Amino acid sequence: MATFVNMPPFFDGNNFNEWKIKMTAFIQSLDYDLWDVVIGLELPNSKIRYDENERELLKLNAKVKHIIFCSLSSNVFESISLCNSAKEIWNKLEECYGTSSCLMAIKESGSDSDEEDSSKGANEVSYDA
Repeated sequence: MATFVNMPPFFDGNNFNEWKIKMTAFIQSLDYDLWDVVIGLELPNSKIRYDENERELLKLNAKVKHIIFCSLSSNVFESISLCNSAKEIWNKLEECYGTSSCLMAIKESGSDSDEEDSSKGANEVSYDA
């Protein structure tokens, strides 16, 4: 039986809570073990050889990182590109886009004018250069 996989929901920095709900369902629908990696299974420390269970965990982590990477705009990707695990990526996204304080910091650092900021909604982020 063949499985059909859609593209993951796209996240451009706006509407994080909506994306988070959709992405959670997307990951879980592919393989619930992937979701376990996101919420916190401990990855093995870096070493030369891994046992079978450690290797499987590393594979799951690589898969879910790829899924998350494919769902992000270039600007959002920059904020998580140094993260090593899917859990670390997920936590960083929640930290940066799930709270209004981080959103405000992002808006202030990327805006050209205060007038532009005041015209945006609470969930909008400016990436103007």
